[in-house]
Amino acid sequence: MEITSAQQAAYDPRVLAFGRLQGAANRLEYLLGRALERECGITHLMYEVLLIVGRTGQDGLTMRSIAQEQVLTTGGATRLVDRMSAMGLVTRTVSPDDRRVQLVRLTPLGEETTVRASRVHVENIEQFFFKPLPPEHRERFAEDLRILSHFARDALPRLR
Repeated sequence: MEITSAQQAAYDPRVLAFGRLQGAANRLEYLLGRALERECGITHLMYEVLLIVGRTGQDGLTMRSIAQEQVLTTGGATRLVDRMSAMGLVTRTVSPDDRRVQLVRLTPLGEETTVRASRVHVENIEQFFFKPLPPEHRERFAEDLRILSHFARDALPRLR
């Protein structure tokens, strides 16, 4: 279907669907992010970094990997990790394989904060993300979001 007017564009079902997805994501980010800040003292982005660093265990994660995972510049990832380090949530150590590379690992406080924040986050996800959906749609919706997320991730250019 070719779009020939602004009004037609505004009511195009594809444009509306994406706008609803983006609006829902922005509102949920606000609601869930404020809860993490209020109850745990961290931003949602910090929480996401704690999760991806936590997945690696004691191996740690490079700044480049954090940047790619969160669609940040390496400078943005460095500034974020610096703030998290100052809060005592993560440490940065030199990689034993390459002294130019720093590895980010959770501290005991980072581990504890991740667990506490996850409990808060899961409760809010249940309330604001899953509860409004019919129970029979929840699993399929989550799977569809996974597919979209992976497709978009794979379409992004890789950092050098």
